[in-house]
Amino acid sequence: MGKNEQSEVPGPSGFREVKSAARTLEVLEYLAGRQGMLTRLREVADALGAPRSSTYALLQTLVAWGWVQTEPTGTYYSIGIRALLAGTSYIDRDPRVRLVHPILADVCSTLGETVHLARLDRDQVVYLATVESHEYTRVMPRVGRRLPAVHTSLGKAILAENPAAVPAQMAPALTRHSHTGIAALEADLDAARESGHAVDDQENTEGLRCFGFALRYDDPVVDAISCSVPMGRLTPEHEARIIEVMESARSRIEDSAPVIATPIA
Repeated sequence: MGKNEQSEVPGPSGFREVKSAARTLEVLEYLAGRQGMLTRLREVADALGAPRSSTYALLQTLVAWGWVQTEPTGTYYSIGIRALLAGTSYIDRDPRVRLVHPILADVCSTLGETVHLARLDRDQVVYLATVESHEYTRVMPRVGRRLPAVHTSLGKAILAENPAAVPAQMAPALTRHSHTGIAALEADLDAARESGHAVDDQENTEGLRCFGFALRYDDPVVDAISCSVPMGRLTPEHEARIIEVMESARSRIEDSAPVIATPIA
């Protein structure tokens, strides 16, 4: 890389940011956000606004270290196996995940539905744990997946308790049911504050309604649990039962949560 790639520039918090390190993280976050899609050099360079020559050199370095992988022709790139090590290390050391996971397993057994734990990261939620129902086919893997907070019950449950994190504008729609205006989001957040839980009605996955419950063991709130239910399985009686069981699970989690430093979001 050229001299300017190694230079330090003021970072967002006022420290002297190492430009080459920041560019490396940008590449990894971009490829991780592609959810496994194979990506050309041109797409990576364009997304980062960087020259293709320096982007190519950076990608090749990351390939050599196992953080990025490429197929035999070397044309396409995707996140590498070393990234899995970092992700699993984060989850394995997190006391909140260790606390919540067995309780989610109990909830799944009781309701027969898929349940999740997620954490707010900027304007997205990151899925940290999932216990899947055996009653229906899995839609897609969840752990490590990111979705716009405004299009999930998890995110809306968190934002209802953490108004400082509410974005100034909506993320692009994910389905034909996704809300696209801030007014609709604010109405959802008001409803969540009133009822104690948030709902997304097929806003990120067609055919699923999800119920999200903020976990108020940290201030500001950054975690939530949710229950996802196929629309064909949802009756008024089942919905009432879901809310009852999830509220009980939230109380168990909050009552058992150790006092630890607030996670960085």
